[in-house]
Amino acid sequence: MPQLELFRTASTAVIAYQTARLVELWCAEPVFFASRELSDTYYTEGAIGNYALAYALGWARSPYRLTGQDTSRPRYIEDLTPLSGNSYILPAWPIDGTLSFRFERFNALSDSYWYAMTNNRVATAREDLPLSRTGKKPSTYRPSNFPQTGRLRVIERGNRFQTLVFGDRELPEYIRVGKFTSKVRVEIVKKLDVVQLSRGDYRCNTYLSAADLPANIELLAFDLISMPPASLLKNLSFRGEALQAGNFILPAHLEFCGGNNNGLSEN
Repeated sequence: MPQLELFRTASTAVIAYQTARLVELWCAEPVFFASRELSDTYYTEGAIGNYALAYALGWARSPYRLTGQDTSRPRYIEDLTPLSGNSYILPAWPIDGTLSFRFERFNALSDSYWYAMTNNRVATAREDLPLSRTGKKPSTYRPSNFPQTGRLRVIERGNRFQTLVFGDRELPEYIRVGKFTSKVRVEIVKKLDVVQLSRGDYRCNTYLSAADLPANIELLAFDLISMPPASLLKNLSFRGEALQAGNFILPAHLEFCGGNNNGLSEN
C-alpha cells in the first residue's frame, strides 16, 4: 500500500501513514449544521466534522433512500470503517482560531388558504381541514417532524478552516457540505512528513473526533465541542503513542469510529 508503513508487534499490526497533507477549506457559501438546538434557534458550531468531510469528499456513500432498519439508525460504521488504514481526515478547525457567524431567519409556513396554529405545528388546509370537519381540535393533530419557523446560526461565507488528510486519495477542488450542501473550496497547502513518536505525554494542537480515538489512550485534559454524531475534542493533553506531522502532534492509530461505535450519537 503506497504511503503506508506496516509495523508488527507480537500481538497486533499497527499501520502508520508516512505523509499527510495540510488542507485549507474556504467557505464560498454560508455553511449550516444543526449542531445545537435551543428553542427555535439552530446553532452551527465553529468546526466541520470529519465524518461530514469524508462524505463530502466522496470517500463514503450512503444510499439515497434508506429502507427497513436503516431508517432508524445512522450508517457511519458501515460507511466509514472500510476506510481504516487507507484514508483518514481530521475535523476541520478555524484558521488562527477566528470565525464569524451570521443569523438567518427561516419560515416554512404554508401559503394555503386555510391554516390553524396548533400546539405542535401549523395545520394546513390540504391535510388538516378534513380532520377539523370531524370535530378534532388543532392541538390533537399529528406533530410535524421538521421545524417550520426559527433562526439559524450559520458559518459566514469567507471563513477558512484547516485539516490534515492522510492517505493518497485525490482531493477535489470543491466539495459540498452541510444541510444546505454549501460550496467549499479545497486547497492543498503543503505535504508533511509523519514521524512516529513513542509513548509519552503530549498536547494535541488539532481537533479530534472523540469516537475515533484508540482504546489505549489516556485522556488528561481537553475542551469538548458537543455536536452530533460524535463530540469533538480540542486542546487535548494525552498519554500514549503519537504522530508528528510538521508542527502538528496528534494521537497515533486514529480510525473512523475507532473500530467500533463507542461515542457515536444515535440521533
